[in-house]
Amino acid sequence: MAHHAPVAPRLAAALSTVLGAAESPWRLRAWDGSEGGPPGAPVLAVRSPRAVRRLIWAPGELGLVRAYVAGEIDLEDDVFRTLDALSSLGRLSSSSTFSRPAAREWLELARTAAAMGAIGRPPAVPPEEFTRPRRGPRHSRRRDADAVAHHYDVSNDFYELVLGPTMVYSCAVWTDEGTGLDAAQEAKLDLVCRKLGLRPGMRLLDVGCGWGSLALHAAQRYGADVVGITLSAQQADLARRRVTAAGLDGRISIRVQDYRDVADGPFDAIASIGMAEHVGRVALAGYVAAVRPVAARRSAAQPRHLLDCG
Repeated sequence: MAHHAPVAPRLAAALSTVLGAAESPWRLRAWDGSEGGPPGAPVLAVRSPRAVRRLIWAPGELGLVRAYVAGEIDLEDDVFRTLDALSSLGRLSSSSTFSRPAAREWLELARTAAAMGAIGRPPAVPPEEFTRPRRGPRHSRRRDADAVAHHYDVSNDFYELVLGPTMVYSCAVWTDEGTGLDAAQEAKLDLVCRKLGLRPGMRLLDVGCGWGSLALHAAQRYGADVVGITLSAQQADLARRRVTAAGLDGRISIRVQDYRDVADGPFDAIASIGMAEHVGRVALAGYVAAVRPVAARRSAAQPRHLLDCG
């Protein structure tokens, strides 16, 4: 009977090569029951050779996340401790950008993967991530609406669990380590309003308004009149309820509308926070061209547009 070497030590060595590190940041538990990697390190369970195949076809964060969503890897330790183990390592030490291994390292990885039975066609994208798009050009109105609905219309209750009371879905601004998430999100909203130079009576268009947090902040704190647009029916529903609860129905209008269909300008300022990924890099210039006409000058002050990809 042929003897097969334990998978985990070889997998740990391959992972250290991918990350450009002296050793794996995790202790790995493989599908054959073997373990490898530094003792005492956070434990990462690799449940299937398919996880390795995902990392071959999509190195770095994308392959790792897809394997996790598909149930092919699992974190058996505290999630923060597990992810913190990456913070000081080679190719991922200075940013989230993944640097591909050199050719000779790829050859070594390919041999390891072949010995594990992990070589093959790219695995299918997990169904939780994928929705079959409508036919037609990418970033057409229909396809964008489908993509946004797939991502956001999973229930407002879910997003309230993830985001907390501020219901803000993008980066925050911390003044110090003692600042909590809610306060940091409030600081971000206020920074946006100050950058836009909002004053009482100014008209703000919030493109991709989400659950209405910026609209509420701009109206309550800066006296602005706000039009918020989103392609998510569930986002719009919650945003409208929050506006009504705040007594701001006369100051804030929330619409389910594509940015290409806004025709009731001019606006003194336009905010677009954390939604550039839905526009797409190829369509970004067209997006700016589409919103420019509704930002025409309406007073001595120059209209301002803030695009934040955070």
